[in-house]
Amino acid sequence: MSKVKITDTTLRDAHQSLIATRLSTDDMIDIVGEMDKVGYYSFEMWGGATFDSAMRYLTEDPWDRITKLKEEAPKTPFQMLLRGQNVVGYKHYPDDIVYKFVEASFENGIDIFRIFDALNDTRNMEVSIEAVNKVGGHSQGTLCYTISPVHTIEYYLKKAEEMVALDIDSICIKDMAGLINPMNAFNLVKSLKENLDIPVCLHSHCTSGMAPTSYLKAIEAGVDTIDTAIGPFSFGTSQPGVETMYAMLENTQYKSDLDIERVYKIANFFKKLMEKYKSLLSEASLTVNTQILHFQIPGGMMSNLVSQLREQNAEPRLGEILSEIPKVRKELGYPPLVTPLSQIVGAQATLNVLSGERYKLIPNEVKNYVKGLYGQPAAPIDSDVQKIIIGDEKPSYEKSPDLKNPSYEKFKEAVQDKIEKEEDIISYALFPDIALAFFEKRKNQVPKQKMEFQEAEKLKEASNPGMIVSKEKPGAEVTLRAPLPGAVLKIVGETGKPVEKDSVLFIISAMKMENEIVSPASGILQKVFVKEGDIVKAGDALAAIA
Repeated sequence: MSKVKITDTTLRDAHQSLIATRLSTDDMIDIVGEMDKVGYYSFEMWGGATFDSAMRYLTEDPWDRITKLKEEAPKTPFQMLLRGQNVVGYKHYPDDIVYKFVEASFENGIDIFRIFDALNDTRNMEVSIEAVNKVGGHSQGTLCYTISPVHTIEYYLKKAEEMVALDIDSICIKDMAGLINPMNAFNLVKSLKENLDIPVCLHSHCTSGMAPTSYLKAIEAGVDTIDTAIGPFSFGTSQPGVETMYAMLENTQYKSDLDIERVYKIANFFKKLMEKYKSLLSEASLTVNTQILHFQIPGGMMSNLVSQLREQNAEPRLGEILSEIPKVRKELGYPPLVTPLSQIVGAQATLNVLSGERYKLIPNEVKNYVKGLYGQPAAPIDSDVQKIIIGDEKPSYEKSPDLKNPSYEKFKEAVQDKIEKEEDIISYALFPDIALAFFEKRKNQVPKQKMEFQEAEKLKEASNPGMIVSKEKPGAEVTLRAPLPGAVLKIVGETGKPVEKDSVLFIISAMKMENEIVSPASGILQKVFVKEGDIVKAGDALAAIA
């Protein structure tokens, strides 16, 4: 048995899990050089939610984070989380955008690409794995671990074999909600090591309290790498602490070669940094909760859900939403709760609770999932729920031929007068509205928000400066009010024109999902009280119909 390798997640998944992805590059720049001397196998420091959060909340160019940190830490390989055909977004993007993203990421300094598909549908990983192999990066195929009647060791081994056939360099068991128990960890790793000649990594979270012991059993079964975080940003819904795992392995044949004294000094830095963000911490993110084995909520989803509920003054309803999530998940075919499906299931469960009626409000992403646009679920979708969501339309699980159509030049033409570098085109292709807002702030040299984090509401104010909602009090017979807080993406209805009951009048972005808001009655659209781009709160007047 060889010594176990250790990946540090502090710069990506740890702060995503605990403080809703709010660490800035400035927070990291002064310490990453010291971290580079510890002896980590890699830094998981980019990808996932860090990309859009950088532009959305921190007024940062996400690409700059790679290059700036690489200058300070040239020795330790940089690792990112890549959502397969979803790249770092919440839908499938064209093949040429996947290639362009991978090429730019590798050129800027990403060495290891942890590639996953939320449904473990390996067809959605083919293009990204091929792209990483083509540029010479390390392609790590990922098994999204979850618990259900259909997710067995045989299931995971079959999926791993499919990934190996795509020529991956290593494989990761991604236990995003801390569900894997010690014996399952041992048995799954043992099965992978016995049947496949490939390095295996285990990634877990401490939400249920089992992760350190599961890591130990996985190491005994032959796992090659484990993911940990620095003490102040570890445990809770984050990864096990590196100091704890080092101590557990110290007198064993698996002992790590990390410079532990340097780790302790680095921990002091992050302890002070955590003080800055303590208002973002919640009891749900810090407390061991074995009920997670039922809810199956990943760490990043929990911290973001709590933050979003605070914005809606609905945090006391968290318990109801947690109870609703497994019901929605079962009805939707037991998808693993990992981005984007964690957001899709979580958003639908939240809307089911807050609207007072199940499936009264259905985000477009939920409709697209049921149509088959995200891939094939491991189990069938409940037929009654499917009918509510897409009517008599039949799902299709074939990859859309439209994804093969070149699109990069179209995006380039659309923003050629706004970009400062080629990577801006990719940012726009992935997140058009967010990227355009960021380009405008950058052009006008809007200073980066130096947030004090005294209250969660400041997050919204910081990401949407100057946006206000009309306070006009409508006197019409029927007033359409926002059923949830969010940004008005599109106004579909036209003032003075007739509207039908249940016809779509607005599209509001909330919880990173697009939600269609329909007319409560037939009549004439008398007045619209908001404009596209406005931020609305639940209950704000959107339109008057008579």
